[in-house]
Amino acid sequence: MSIGNSPEEDRPPVGRALQQARIDARLSVEEISTSTRVRVPIVQAIEQDDYSRCGGDVYARGHIRTLARAVGLDGDALVAQYDEEHGGRPEPTAPATLFEAERIRPEPRRPNWTAAMVAAIVAVIGFVGFTLVSGGGEESGKQAAEEAPSPTPSKGASEDPAPSKSSDPKPSESAIAGAPADKVTVRMTAENGSSWVSAKDHNGRLVHEGVLKEGQSKTLTDDKRLDLVLGNAGGVKLYVNGKQVKHAGEVGQVQRLSYTRGDPEAG
Repeated sequence: MSIGNSPEEDRPPVGRALQQARIDARLSVEEISTSTRVRVPIVQAIEQDDYSRCGGDVYARGHIRTLARAVGLDGDALVAQYDEEHGGRPEPTAPATLFEAERIRPEPRRPNWTAAMVAAIVAVIGFVGFTLVSGGGEESGKQAAEEAPSPTPSKGASEDPAPSKSSDPKPSESAIAGAPADKVTVRMTAENGSSWVSAKDHNGRLVHEGVLKEGQSKTLTDDKRLDLVLGNAGGVKLYVNGKQVKHAGEVGQVQRLSYTRGDPEAG
């Protein structure tokens, strides 16, 4: 029987392992932050095994995987070690309930502007025709009958619905570009899968939290700053103050971003 420490006791903490691997790879904290888009203070805190700046276990696990991939370590093994050192992974009942509620909740119906425009045009044409027939006597009646087969009314009915597209309540990208200069404006659109989204204003108050389904958009504004957490950063198309953010993160990556007036500038 040998006397000594077990392999579990000999292994370094998660943060120390990430720090040593970074040093061995000859990478600075700033270089790791640039390649992973994890902010410098968070990288420094994790390397000291301080996860209070991560915003919770879910984000801590995501940052650990991202940093491990950047320095060539096994992210799954480090996450498992993190769970052992911090009480284990919680039961996933709450997220399942959240997604189930989102799936059951009926989608709000948007106004059918095209149908309304067509109905209005048909009503106007019918009213004009009725006025001509009833107010013009026999001669006007004959004239209306002769003009009835003319393709002009039907052509108008088929062509006029096209402008109804401009009445779509969804803001266009040109409208986003006109964001007010005295505020910070962020517009998020889930284009590659759904994404969990959280946002706080410059006072730290939570202004939005929930799942942004694929195809859905959300616009937020604040006088000074907006702090975002994106659960699927690479799947979200992001506009900040009217300008598109080219790369908010990778698909499936948890990303924390902050924007002020005059950005975009991540973190």
